[in-house]
Amino acid sequence: MLESDLIGLGLFIGYFLVAGLTLLLLKMYFNPPFEIVRKMYHMVIPFSIFPLLTLFSTWYMAVLAASTLALVIYPVLAQAERFALYKRFAVEREGGEFKRSLLIVQLSLASLVFIFWGLLGDDWKYVVVVAVMAWGLGDAAAALVGKAIGRRRIRHPWIEGTKTCEGTLAMFIVAWLAIFLTLLIYAGQSWQVSLAVATLVAPVSAAVELFSHRGMDTLTVPLSTAFAILPLMSFFSLLSV
Repeated sequence: MLESDLIGLGLFIGYFLVAGLTLLLLKMYFNPPFEIVRKMYHMVIPFSIFPLLTLFSTWYMAVLAASTLALVIYPVLAQAERFALYKRFAVEREGGEFKRSLLIVQLSLASLVFIFWGLLGDDWKYVVVVAVMAWGLGDAAAALVGKAIGRRRIRHPWIEGTKTCEGTLAMFIVAWLAIFLTLLIYAGQSWQVSLAVATLVAPVSAAVELFSHRGMDTLTVPLSTAFAILPLMSFFSLLSV
């Protein structure tokens, strides 16, 4: 078991290295728009949840893998920031954003795995995937749509930066689709349950993303989504007994 987990750890880190190198080459040779590349890097994280939940035999090895990734890559990025080549191909808006986001998102994944696999058991592991998909796909849609066609700015003292109605609507729609399809296909829930949960939880995901500050949506959106799903799925489980 330990040997297979060590192999899993290597494969998990390898997933990020291969994905990161692929996107780096894409940026180097094709130079797509900054925000597109940035969100492509962003999408590597949510899809990492599948190897994280399948490569390891226990929840604590999965938590260890997420923590190890952050501990290994963070100092590498900190050193890389000193070189002009990194700055040339960087996809962050401000110095240190990328490595800071890496720490936050791995904390988010580790927390979700600990709660919904470690504490609640294997039967609730699917909630981690649903929550991460809602955050990852929804946040990417919000950023891309908001940048491309966002015209109606949402003004509120609790909202950081420039956020638009169009971007938030995109977040809601894509989070709804992500929750619905992940519950239906990955978790094997009925379309009625998937529809109800997506309709009730997607507004939570969108609202939390709207009011999150300083990149903390990578933590707040998955956790709030997961905890919104938990009582609803508990309720539907009781109905099916």
